[in-house]
Amino acid sequence: MPATEAPDGGWGWLIVLAAFLMNSLSYGIIRSVGVFFVEFIHYFHKSSGEVSWISSIAIAVQQFASPIGSAISSQYGERLVVMGGGILSCLGILLASFGKSLLHLYLSLGVVTGCGWALVFTPTMGMIPKYFTRRRVLALGLALTGNGISSFLFSPFFQVLIDNFSWRGALLILSAIVLNLCVCGALLRPPALQGKVGRSSVKPQDASRGWLCLRKVSSIFDLSLFRHRGFVVYTAALLLIGTGYFIPYVHLVPHGADLGLSSYEAAFLMSVTALADAAMRLVSGCFADLKLLSSAQLLFLWNTLTGLSLLLLPFGESYFSIMALGTFYGCSAGGFAPLIFAVVPDLVGVSRVTNAIGLCLMVMSFGGLLGPPLSGFLRDLTGNFRASFLVCATFILLGSCVLLGLPAFFSCTSSACPKRRGQDPLAPAEDPQSSSALISRSSTDHSLRSSQATRVSTVSNALSDSSC
Repeated sequence: MPATEAPDGGWGWLIVLAAFLMNSLSYGIIRSVGVFFVEFIHYFHKSSGEVSWISSIAIAVQQFASPIGSAISSQYGERLVVMGGGILSCLGILLASFGKSLLHLYLSLGVVTGCGWALVFTPTMGMIPKYFTRRRVLALGLALTGNGISSFLFSPFFQVLIDNFSWRGALLILSAIVLNLCVCGALLRPPALQGKVGRSSVKPQDASRGWLCLRKVSSIFDLSLFRHRGFVVYTAALLLIGTGYFIPYVHLVPHGADLGLSSYEAAFLMSVTALADAAMRLVSGCFADLKLLSSAQLLFLWNTLTGLSLLLLPFGESYFSIMALGTFYGCSAGGFAPLIFAVVPDLVGVSRVTNAIGLCLMVMSFGGLLGPPLSGFLRDLTGNFRASFLVCATFILLGSCVLLGLPAFFSCTSSACPKRRGQDPLAPAEDPQSSSALISRSSTDHSLRSSQATRVSTVSNALSDSSC
């Protein structure tokens, strides 16, 4: 097998399994933390806005520190980094079970656990595109179904733990469950050979020591991606999307409680939403791999439907209507989730995908830090979550508008277009900066020159023979 060819299966399916479990034990927990939300309000006698900072800090730290996970995994390998992140996230939840104040939870469940998840998420998800080409979006969709399936199971499971062991005992048990992230890390085995990212080098005589340090940092984190126009537009869209994306997962259960639903009815609402989310991730992955539309166009479509579903969500008042609107939201959000990561290799190439995902998550962290507290503040101000969901929908729809600015969004002229590439419709986009692409083009040019030389030599010989 060529060194630059992704195996499209084999051990890659175990990588998908590791990513599935990793998503279950990171974002699956973040999306189910709303069950603890009501308990924290009653125990600490704090407002919704203050309690919302717990999940907001965890999300923001996990995403903001993602480039660190990318850089460390590039130096020491994904397996060691993910196992270390599993231990750190377990320690954070364990410390949170002894919390005496919200500040204690901010630092333990927010900062420490968020740092652990940052070391886990990006290296695992960044490895999937290295193992898959034709089935890339499907593989990403399968991995990301861990979010939805675990949310479906965790919401009622956490409620049972709280009822039987209080929120402290529930966090203690949860910390032991999260330690299984070390098993996910043990499954990560890098492909045999991959094209290396071209790094810029600076000789000591050409620059000062300070400039060398800056260039070294830029090389480690691949900050040159921010000179890529398409990547900048994409991260701007993700900033807006990230501001609204996490609000429903944090406040959907409290919203159900405000409408008079029991604890288990509100938890079941989150479970049904998560199940619809998981199902549509698979459907979206299968449809995207057909290449009927580009990944960017599909992302725009699903993201717009997500914003529209959140505009309708506050108008549900009966249990049936809330359940139906929650299902609609789950289907829309699940459809665009795998495409967030599928667009990245189309923009920057497979060889730079790990660092690119880390930087995308870092940008999203600013939105994730703002969204839930803003939603909690609006709830304290208005007495319900209607304004919160409307603001959430506005941010997501604004993100859709920014996606329209991606290169060649309205035409089939991008690198993701099979007609433009002149390749098989299921072939991956080629990274113009990767060494494999350069070698391929160099080989093609050499073959053309050899062919031309052969034709000239043949003509010359024929003329010589005729003159004789």
